[in-house]
Amino acid sequence: MDEGDGREWRERQQRAVRAHAAADERRRAAEQAEAAELVAWFVAEATRRGLPTERLAARAYDGRGRYRTRLRGWYVDRARTRAVDVAGRFHLLTVPGGLRARLLGAEPQPSPPPLVVGAGGRDGESIPLRTLLARRLDGDDGP
Repeated sequence: MDEGDGREWRERQQRAVRAHAAADERRRAAEQAEAAELVAWFVAEATRRGLPTERLAARAYDGRGRYRTRLRGWYVDRARTRAVDVAGRFHLLTVPGGLRARLLGAEPQPSPPPLVVGAGGRDGESIPLRTLLARRLDGDDGP
């Protein structure tokens, strides 16, 4: 293989890598948009049904402490680590914790909702977001 062939091969490989990355980004964006629609549907339906909101609390990463937040919304799992706030944002309610969070409260940031909650986790338990939200509407906080 001469130098020209090697350069062409590297360029083809780089184009293929960029094409795969672009396709993966489009897929991820489409999934996030679909999941965001599900969360918006959940908020509208929970509001319509009069499902009461509550002040959400966050848990420390190590699981030892719970911290108050300014968020109001609905927990969507039994562990109370995932929630949807009244503004329609999905939250993972785990935070670094510490003295500041203990005194002033925690401020968990919203995150893009996954279409499948728990996918890729070590425990092997995963559930479609649609099923999790529907269970919560029906009074079951899911797994």
